[in-house]
Amino acid sequence: MAGKKHTEKKRILLVDDHPLLREGIAQLINQQTDLLVCGEAEDRFGALALLDTARPALAIVDISLKDQSGLELIKDFKVRAPELLVLVLSMHDEQLYAERALRAGARGYIMKREASHKVLDAIRHILNGGVFVSEKIVANLLKSVSGQPASTAPSALAGVSDRELDVLQLIGQGFSSQQIADRLHISIKTIETHRANLKLKLKLDSSSALLQFAIRWTHARGAV
Repeated sequence: MAGKKHTEKKRILLVDDHPLLREGIAQLINQQTDLLVCGEAEDRFGALALLDTARPALAIVDISLKDQSGLELIKDFKVRAPELLVLVLSMHDEQLYAERALRAGARGYIMKREASHKVLDAIRHILNGGVFVSEKIVANLLKSVSGQPASTAPSALAGVSDRELDVLQLIGQGFSSQQIADRLHISIKTIETHRANLKLKLKLDSSSALLQFAIRWTHARGAV
């Protein structure tokens, strides 16, 4: 219509392995005048396949996906589509994952328990060039840069790599080393190296102790 300025909606890709959650987020986004869900995926392969056809400006990614960690998907995005902005929307502890997500290439991290308007705020803030994390995470990051101690005690898992966290979660879910290797598309020898590193970093003296730790941790974070 003459005299009206047309504003193209920003295209959003949803990557989460829970259909009901995707549906809820999609409804929330599609109700906005400036945002549009251009595609949905439950795993890495589906998300990467949509990059060219869906042409998203921003991807909303969960940490736990059907076939791979969301952290690994973010790293894939940075290689395949460096201009793509990423917001992590997850139930998992931001104290453990927010900084990892930012290092992987995300521009924001928000917990699923937050109100819907906060999710929209995070999306728009990132689309406008900002970085979105909680005030607690900002404070810890600033203290880390300045050499001051963080306001919260460091997690026992702070020194564990992203891939080792993937392995730990799958151990806690009952997968064998061969099954983990198949799921993560890496060799069983690499899995055994990760298991050895986990025992060393977590100060666990046996595979049984590692299994018990992994089960407790996985159940505590609701990842089963």
